[in-house]
Amino acid sequence: MHKDQIKGTAKDVKGSVKEAAGRAMDDPEMEAKGKAEKVTGKMQKGVGDVKNAARNALKH
Repeated sequence: MHKDQIKGTAKDVKGSVKEAAGRAMDDPEMEAKGKAEKVTGKMQKGVGDVKNAARNALKH
C-alpha cells in the first residue's frame, strides 16, 4: 500500500465527517469544505493506486 492511498483514505473519511457535521449543524460552509476534502482524498488515493500499480508492474 502506498502512503498516498492511506493519506487519501484518511482525508476522504475526515471530509465525510465534516460534511455530515455541517449538514447536522445547518452550516453550508462546513458541508462544502467537507465535500471538497472528500474529493481531494479520493484523488490522492487514486494517485496512490496508480503509483502502487506502476511499482508492481515494474517488479514483474
